[in-house]
Amino acid sequence: MSTAEDTIDTTELPDFAPLPQTARGPALNEQGYYVGRVERNLYYVTDGTYMCAFLTSSDGVVVLDAPPTLGHNIQRAIDEIAAANGVGNTVSYLIYSHHHADHVGAASLFDKDVTRIGHEETRRLLLRDADPARPPNEETFADSRSLEIGGERIELAYHGPNHSPDNIVIHLPDHDALMLVDIVNPGWVPIYQSNLSEDIPGYLEAPATALAYPWTHFIGGHMGRLGTRDDLALHQRYMSDLADSSRNAIDTVDPTPYFVKYGDNFWAALKGYLDECAATTAAPVIEKYTGVLAAADVFTEDVAFQVMQSIRLDLGYGSQVHP
Repeated sequence: MSTAEDTIDTTELPDFAPLPQTARGPALNEQGYYVGRVERNLYYVTDGTYMCAFLTSSDGVVVLDAPPTLGHNIQRAIDEIAAANGVGNTVSYLIYSHHHADHVGAASLFDKDVTRIGHEETRRLLLRDADPARPPNEETFADSRSLEIGGERIELAYHGPNHSPDNIVIHLPDHDALMLVDIVNPGWVPIYQSNLSEDIPGYLEAPATALAYPWTHFIGGHMGRLGTRDDLALHQRYMSDLADSSRNAIDTVDPTPYFVKYGDNFWAALKGYLDECAATTAAPVIEKYTGVLAAADVFTEDVAFQVMQSIRLDLGYGSQVHP
């Protein structure tokens, strides 16, 4: 019997390198999710692309982020664990890692009486955006906040902008775990523009901030498996190699042919020059990390462009003052 997939012509689409085994997470169930234990009563839920977590306690369940792609599967996962362990399944607290809809766009599925906690900038941005799917967090903090919920300890901290202006660290010291979303995708390279990050210097510094905490289990918000400290170190090397290669490209790529070719069409000349800088930056990094990090051949050139631009504009590398 033929399926719809059999009739779709994909012959014109590009081929990419096979995924390394380290990129693969656990198999999903029939509802399209997997729920696994992080440590003790802390669990994570994934659909293979997005991930959130929850903590069962004597004062109700604490949910950490609510991605819309997981949606109602978050509660199904909680119900599954509650039934297996004889604990409650009522969500009492919802902690927002940051304001982006792809990580908290299912927040409205939970009861209006749920206590919502996040950074003060998260509340400001959610009030600005007025998205009914993302009710603003009522409880806020500026720099750090310690939570004691049902005998469980959760430490929230803000170290400055990185992926977004409000992205926070969620540390669970009694569960040997740390959650920092949209920085490191364990087993994978970042997607467009360093995971669509707004502050590249902050993004580049964030893994070191995370590694300064004591933890074994990393919840990165994406892909199908938990991360390790080795995953963050590998990500750091990848990004460092891109930064070094960017400086080399800025030093060696000659913009002259593009400005000769396109004359007073300055944007065409600039595009040609910067695209060549990105390609020059990416080439050795793609070669080094293909087969090591998934999608190194897919997204590295785009990430290279953003890193190279940050080195030029944020750090002033290669800037020349007209005599």
